[in-house]
Amino acid sequence: MVSLARTIRNIRRVGLREWWKQMQYIGDAKSGRLVGADQFGNRYFENLNPEEEIPGMTRRTGRHRWMDFSQHSFNATQVPPEWHSWLQHIRKDPPTEDKVVQMLTPSWKGPWVENLTGTRGAYKPYNTAVPKIKAWEPKVAPRGS
Repeated sequence: MVSLARTIRNIRRVGLREWWKQMQYIGDAKSGRLVGADQFGNRYFENLNPEEEIPGMTRRTGRHRWMDFSQHSFNATQVPPEWHSWLQHIRKDPPTEDKVVQMLTPSWKGPWVENLTGTRGAYKPYNTAVPKIKAWEPKVAPRGS
């Protein structure tokens, strides 16, 4: 539920350009504290402001943490696991402030890569075995004149 007063307040906080971008991508005007960014350039925000709550209701779960994708074409696999756990309230603190996440990152783990299915970068296996059955190729005989 977007009220006029809330919309004007958020335009003042984030600016007209950022407000327009938010309305196009997430359909809501939000302002909050920048918590961090990941290796893809996605930005993560949190707003614990009590003025955003609707009077008489408890906090709307999932409405006070959000992300801003860096790319125009985006999907959920562009969110690294540590940020996903923070967005979904599995972890209380964001990865930039959580000492456990920072210490437990294994050295063998490579950089996070989004799911490339359906793109040019998708994995395509190839067969190295010789086929047992050969496809039929018709033999064309020249016509007599």
